[in-house]
Amino acid sequence: MAGWETITVVPRPALTLLPSPTALSSVTDSAGRLTVITGPSGVGKGTLVAQLLQRHPPIWLSVSATTRSPRPGEQEGSSYFFLDRPSFERQLAAGGLLEWAEFAGNLYGTPRQAVEHQLAAGRPVLLEIELEGARQVRQSFPAALQVFLEPPSFEELERRIRGRGTDSEEAITRRLARARIELAAASEFDARLVNGDLLEALAQLEQLMGLTA
Repeated sequence: MAGWETITVVPRPALTLLPSPTALSSVTDSAGRLTVITGPSGVGKGTLVAQLLQRHPPIWLSVSATTRSPRPGEQEGSSYFFLDRPSFERQLAAGGLLEWAEFAGNLYGTPRQAVEHQLAAGRPVLLEIELEGARQVRQSFPAALQVFLEPPSFEELERRIRGRGTDSEEAITRRLARARIELAAASEFDARLVNGDLLEALAQLEQLMGLTA
């Protein structure tokens, strides 16, 4: 697309999407596999993931570790794994995090042990994450299926972001600039899903993850 910022990527072989199943409610041979999903802000990742978890309760949504203090209502092990900074840094040094980042003075990351525990128990694990985190997981856990969620068009993505009515014009400009970079990296992923119709995107994601009736 004209005007989009481009970055150098290393393509990975893309999966072929099979026909969408008509009724999907349980986990089959995908049990024990890590799936990573990412995409630009406003593409609908949260809504898609919520629908997926509602239809397939056995899926475990990965829980991040953080060094920030718990907020009211947050629970250890379900909201976050709360760690002090030395503990987080020890895990990082020991290779105990699949990915990590620092934001606003706090550290965030995905604990390897928690993910591997769920996989060993036979549960499929889903990790919703930003682009840079997905790239780190590609190195730390190459067996994971990596899925990129994209909008039908950049114009539609802008419409969705503006439709929220919560961001200033400056914030919208930043989100759109970041989205251009993220969309340029879509070819890095194993599979790309277009989230134009939620139910269609959900069926395709279920197919990729091997979820059947």
